[in-house]
Amino acid sequence: MFFSPFIFMKWLGYISLIILLARGHLVTAQSGVEVLPRGARSMGLANANVTLADAWSVFNNIGGIGSVEESEFFAGYDHRLGLNELTTLAAGAVFNGASGAWGIGLSNYGGDLFNQQTIGVGYGNQLGIASLGIKINYFQTNIEGFGRGAAPIVEVGGVAELTPWLFFGAHMYNGTRSKLSQVTGEYLPMIVRSGLSFRPTEGLMINLEAEKEVYLAPQLKVGVEYSLRERLYARTGINTHPQQVFFGIGFSPKRYRFDYAMSQNHQLGFTHHVSFNYLWNEP
Repeated sequence: MFFSPFIFMKWLGYISLIILLARGHLVTAQSGVEVLPRGARSMGLANANVTLADAWSVFNNIGGIGSVEESEFFAGYDHRLGLNELTTLAAGAVFNGASGAWGIGLSNYGGDLFNQQTIGVGYGNQLGIASLGIKINYFQTNIEGFGRGAAPIVEVGGVAELTPWLFFGAHMYNGTRSKLSQVTGEYLPMIVRSGLSFRPTEGLMINLEAEKEVYLAPQLKVGVEYSLRERLYARTGINTHPQQVFFGIGFSPKRYRFDYAMSQNHQLGFTHHVSFNYLWNEP
């Protein structure tokens, strides 16, 4: 059989990537869905996002889109450890109407040898003090040389305004226990999250959140957002299991939202997050 250096290097790169992904899962992966997009605002808050009501709720907590007052387009880019093979690209939109809001989100993670795609459509509506929503996703994983696995995933969530300064949020991902592969019987993770958001002043938000995946220890998250001046925000946060710290900034001139965040894992290094929102029918 003819030996090709190109084929050898390709498979060597594949094996190295699998080892890195496995190590990342053992060291940094709390939920198994850590490569899904969250938006740079959420990342700056250590992903304590279950109480947020913005366009990125399409990915974070579908219940939040019922409180979004304007239709928006958004896009994001996550670059991990300086490797293109660990990059996530995402885009989506929220369409606000009189009878609620519809959201759509698409994302792609990985490179040629290993990649994952998801597309989802969700609906949310404000019912009294609570905004409730449901979303259906199609999740696909491709591994070169091993084939493809795909499954539908259902999400449900909600955000409630308990007082003008206290919000509660809850979200369930994959409550139906979908399987990634019918052949191996491997299940996709089922994740339950809940949290509180304290907003004592217009310019300060403190989020506390707990996340639990079946068979894994709970993860605790704390995120803080502070308005430095009108339309300019600073953010920070921390996670447990694994321990990670997060920093971010945001700028929202008129119809635009620009956000940047950086997360740091003491064993793996830095990840950079950039996201952009455009509001096309501000009230």
